[in-house]
Amino acid sequence: KTFQAVVSYVGHDGTIYIVPKSFETELNKLMTEIQSNFKCLGLLEPYCWKKGEACVVRGSDTMWYRGKVVELCGSTLQVQYIDHGCIEKIPQCHLYPTTLYTGIPPFCIPCQLYKTVPMGNFWQQDAVNCLQDLLTNEEVEIHVQELPDNPWGKLSINLYLGGMSLSSFMAYQKYCVAEDGQDISELELIEGDVPDSPSYMLPPLPDPGDIFPVRVTHLVSPKEVYICLEPPESPLPPSAPEGHAGCDSELESLEEALKWCNKCVESFPLVTHFQTEMPCLVEYQDGLWYRAKLLSVEEFDPVKILVQFVDYGSFSVVPASRLRHIPYHLLKYPVQAIRTLLAGFKPALYDKDEKRIPYSPEWSVEALWAMMECVEGKQLSASILAVSPEVTISLYGDGQNLVHMKLIEMGLADLDE
Repeated sequence: KTFQAVVSYVGHDGTIYIVPKSFETELNKLMTEIQSNFKCLGLLEPYCWKKGEACVVRGSDTMWYRGKVVELCGSTLQVQYIDHGCIEKIPQCHLYPTTLYTGIPPFCIPCQLYKTVPMGNFWQQDAVNCLQDLLTNEEVEIHVQELPDNPWGKLSINLYLGGMSLSSFMAYQKYCVAEDGQDISELELIEGDVPDSPSYMLPPLPDPGDIFPVRVTHLVSPKEVYICLEPPESPLPPSAPEGHAGCDSELESLEEALKWCNKCVESFPLVTHFQTEMPCLVEYQDGLWYRAKLLSVEEFDPVKILVQFVDYGSFSVVPASRLRHIPYHLLKYPVQAIRTLLAGFKPALYDKDEKRIPYSPEWSVEALWAMMECVEGKQLSASILAVSPEVTISLYGDGQNLVHMKLIEMGLADLDE
């Protein structure tokens, strides 16, 4: 069985407590009922608590939760929040004995990683810290492998974070090993010195002649632009990586996978072998890491690399310290930005502007700015005219007007029949 869940807590012994997403509505309903039934303080008069006794606990957020006494420690009691898994020492005045909700099973499920043995046979503190930082309050995918021998035992699971196996990641970090020669698929990173190094996939293109919504994510010149298909409504990241595309579910999966990679990117080694077109992760100026490919070494002392952000089309020269190896599973998502040439116009024969684009001197800088104004942040549509030798499109703005007509009116471009 496979399902989505939220990790509510990671215990000091490495037990992972999860609440299946399908339980959330019922849990919220129960919580609302508990709040309406318990408007008092905790039990102020002396009470003889017993180990295993059911109670409600007033949390630090002043909400009441279902609990169970697990240890008696004088004036405080060790109590487990049975719907979240965490265990805390609680003063008796924040507890109230009740049998009101004992007929409802706990909403959280204690789990352990399947056929995975921690180093030294128990999870070391640094490994537990790593699990807590990675997992707490995060949505994950659970693959059930083995049911426990008794109803209160731990479910044996494989857990995936945005397509990355938690067991593989923990083994890669040397926190655990596979049991009985069980094959934990290794967290594979793309190394630069591998011959026939893999590359990113291109997205499927709409049929020529079909009109489809696009967003321009990067301009190289007025004629050469990068587009994303089916832009979502969500707000965009900062300028260079700007806008996403692709079918919504695939896009969400890529964003989820990148979110997880950003959480554990420090454990991926820096790129030290530089190979043209090599996929990698690159840190952008917003502090986040994005998918990119290496284009060339621009400087040697210190080393600076020209990279392209493949989901946006933009380029950047970055120090080697901002390049890390990329996990293989991030290559299964097609690139989001497609390089295209715009049809129907050419540089103006009599454009008097002396400022030219250095790498494309047939175009004036003014023409580039004018085109940026026509497309930046706009909802556009496109139609493919040719896919070979280059993807060539007609690009339309509001009311199906060709965007380049503005440049022609301004005398910055001529019609190209």
